[in-house]
Amino acid sequence: MFRSKNYKDSTKLYDRQTQYDPKEAFELVVKTSKAKFDETVELHVRLGVDGRHADQQVRGAIVLPNGTGKTNRVLVFCKEERAEEAKEAGADYVGGMDLVEKIQKENWFEFDTVIATPDMMGTVGRLGKLLGPKGLMPSPKAGTVTMNLKQAVSEAKAGKIEYRLDKQNIIHCPIGKVSFGAEKLNENYNALMGAIIKAKPAAAKGQYVRSCVTASTMGPGIKISTQKAV
Repeated sequence: MFRSKNYKDSTKLYDRQTQYDPKEAFELVVKTSKAKFDETVELHVRLGVDGRHADQQVRGAIVLPNGTGKTNRVLVFCKEERAEEAKEAGADYVGGMDLVEKIQKENWFEFDTVIATPDMMGTVGRLGKLLGPKGLMPSPKAGTVTMNLKQAVSEAKAGKIEYRLDKQNIIHCPIGKVSFGAEKLNENYNALMGAIIKAKPAAAKGQYVRSCVTASTMGPGIKISTQKAV
């Protein structure tokens, strides 16, 4: 795989085999970020579970203490009588069947979070095959199927992120921007790891957190010691 000069220079700043203390790892993420834009910092956590079994699923949502640094565009599906309430809460798009058709016919995805009231899930369910693979399907576990639109929208705007296993039993989550600096990134990391550990399924056996890697958009992956996971 072709690697840029910046990437190669970045890899000289740390040891690929070392598992770093979280704070030190984020200091290295900031140091190895060479792009001309404010890179997103992601966390990749491999868990010792088998997500194919319902009793070993790990999924939830958390509002990061320092947000994600990204402007979150929120789409709300609700009945017409609650549309004004959703707009006042800060939703960017509010609607019902009109928005379902827009997504289906125009392949429209100008949003980052989807929230729905329970009475709209029959309608939203038609979008399962479109929203599901993108991780956008509203879910009670993530707090995005709710009657409390004000709270759900404000949390989404404040930097609420959803975490869930992929097919390789890895959780991928943005935890901020390089411009946050190591301290704020570490605070967000502690909050996310705390939530993941709290969500440990009773059926999980052996080591729960197998590995943890952080990286900026264009930067190299830096290993975080799982012994020091929150």
